[in-house]
Amino acid sequence: MEIADYIISDDKHLVELALDGDDIAFEYLFNRYGDAIRRLFIQRSSSVEDTDDLLQETFIKVYVNLHRYSPDYTFGQWVYTIARNTHIDFERRRQEDIHIDEKFSAPAASTPSPEESMIRMQQRRQIEMYIKCLPTQYRQLFTMRFLEDYSYEEIAEKLQLPMGTVKTRIHRARERMCNLIINGEEEGKIPK
Repeated sequence: MEIADYIISDDKHLVELALDGDDIAFEYLFNRYGDAIRRLFIQRSSSVEDTDDLLQETFIKVYVNLHRYSPDYTFGQWVYTIARNTHIDFERRRQEDIHIDEKFSAPAASTPSPEESMIRMQQRRQIEMYIKCLPTQYRQLFTMRFLEDYSYEEIAEKLQLPMGTVKTRIHRARERMCNLIINGEEEGKIPK
């Protein structure tokens, strides 16, 4: 059979040829539906490797079960059904591979525990004490930038300072803060 004959043959004829042992006919069926099935798996799968594996598994099933194909349905519908079922089986197997503890574990709490809240409150008090130790020109900038989350631009506009000055002072404030924390911890002088 000529290549042009394969190209213009309908699916039913290519199936008949494939069932008679014509591997080129099956290759043309694969080429007709492979991209569409690949897109289906890409939409439903998380990785390229999974997509490739699922595509290969689908067309192995198509090849092995080609004798079961009924012309009552379009070949595309039949392949799509096999692809969908292959994906469902894949997801079931993946769920079975998940350890039982992971399946039924509670999601991480979004609110801190009482202990975590207490620790955060103590840390916040310590930081506030260190901030009070900063020189006045750095204290406001440090607070605005790191506690109130102002951008450099917002700080410059609000305090009517040049951007370079804001960046330099915030850098120096951060250095002084680090020194206060390190020296306070080293000397056992952590503010209470």
